[in-house]
Amino acid sequence: MEILIKPILTEKMTIQGEKLNRYGFIVDPKANKSQIRAAIEQLYDVTVTDVNTIRYMGKAKSRYTKAGLLSGRADNYKKAIVTLKEGDKIDFYSNI
Repeated sequence: MEILIKPILTEKMTIQGEKLNRYGFIVDPKANKSQIRAAIEQLYDVTVTDVNTIRYMGKAKSRYTKAGLLSGRADNYKKAIVTLKEGDKIDFYSNI
């Protein structure tokens, strides 16, 4: 099971990373906090002090087309905000 899906690279999360040493990730909805902690510590070689998780329900979306009204739903997902030990950093742009 792939626990970490992708990092969240928004302006808000960048500011939290610089000021509070917190980083956001989209994670597998079935993953628990201890699995998320272990995956981040192994992948980025850092020490995680705290993990907060948030579950999001997908929004209902609709659009008008030539064939009429199409309605559907965006995917559900789970977000994890991890706080690292003082002095540890994650650089998402190092291997571009």
